[in-house]
Amino acid sequence: MNTTRARGQQADGYQQVGVLFVCLGNICRSPTAHGVFQQLVEQRGFAQRIAVDSCGTGDWHIGHAPDKRSAAAARQRGYDLSPLRARQVEADDFRRFDYILAMDANNLRDLERMRPSDFRGELALFLDYADGVASREVPDPYYGGPDGFDEVLDLVENAAAGLLQRLIVAHRL
Repeated sequence: MNTTRARGQQADGYQQVGVLFVCLGNICRSPTAHGVFQQLVEQRGFAQRIAVDSCGTGDWHIGHAPDKRSAAAARQRGYDLSPLRARQVEADDFRRFDYILAMDANNLRDLERMRPSDFRGELALFLDYADGVASREVPDPYYGGPDGFDEVLDLVENAAAGLLQRLIVAHRL
């Protein structure tokens, strides 16, 4: 189940911040980021203030659950990706989300081509929020071995912490 509400006025008067994670097929990297960040947001008490979702630029896996290897690696660290289902990015996402974060430069370029002229949110690489990471891209583990899924989790956990800190400061959460 992907969360699709964002940028809505909350009952407490605060504006909800929407975060969308994007990779190619929405079965490995972006659902991992979605699950990790969602859990962090909930643990820190910001679930009513931050909406989280994920999608892919491609349409191959629409409706599919996350890759079994991604789900297993995430489960070993206490994250549950089972409610998530792949979907493709759509034009309305640029209206609904404040932060649209790509896992790699190719997906960022695709998103930039889709970006409407009135989009005022942040379109960036997710690892721009990571601390002490040499790479700016989350590598795609799909065709690699099991270590790739653990590497993705390491990078995602790092960037998720940095992103949440940025949101807390930028949006006075």
